[in-house]
Amino acid sequence: MYLCTQITEYSLLPMGEKIKKLKKIRIHREGTNELFISALAICGISYALWYYLSTPIPFWIFIIIFGAAWLMALNFYRCPIRYFNGDTEKLVVAPADGKIVVIEEAEENEYFHDKRLMISIFMSPLNVHANWFPVDGKVKFVHHQDGNYHKAWLPKASEENEHADIMITTPDGTDVLVRQIAGAMARRIVTYAKEDEECYIDEHLGFIKLGSRVDVYLPLTAKACVTMGQPTTGDQTVIAKLA
Repeated sequence: MYLCTQITEYSLLPMGEKIKKLKKIRIHREGTNELFISALAICGISYALWYYLSTPIPFWIFIIIFGAAWLMALNFYRCPIRYFNGDTEKLVVAPADGKIVVIEEAEENEYFHDKRLMISIFMSPLNVHANWFPVDGKVKFVHHQDGNYHKAWLPKASEENEHADIMITTPDGTDVLVRQIAGAMARRIVTYAKEDEECYIDEHLGFIKLGSRVDVYLPLTAKACVTMGQPTTGDQTVIAKLA
């Protein structure tokens, strides 16, 4: 539904605005090799089907099925160029496209050992799967944890699924935990964040292949600025404000 809304809004834009919008979309580096190799394979097999078979039916069946699959992969690996407009001080922006599936106080016993405000974003296979840093600051550490592959929207996925934890310390000393979570379909988490590096909103934190989820753990003094089920746009939607 969210993707359909985006397409509808795009179709209503003047031609000049459409061109500007298209210029802000690129292919993520995680998908360039796969898309290129698969495109060559599709072209090669298509040529063979057209040239060596007496009937064009297999050619058209192949083109329709694998062409549609390639276009879906192209849509999955799209990577819009985004910049947050305005002052980022004390703001927490969405690290991913998707929808809000959790806003609650949760016990975080691995690092904080106390209650935190947890905000979770679920990404469907149709969403952009690049992840952005939600706050400005410095990366305190990056930990990867092997685990299961439960459906990403389930509560137990946050702790039991394979995930990558990125702790960020903001300029005022507040620790914010970002957790990239693998899902039933997503089996590869890529994290670009490096320990002791400065990080900023607008920069890519990582990438998760196929549908998955990103959790953000904030102090209880933070104020949530989103509601359950609300769509989010990575690097654009303000999800919370720090005290």
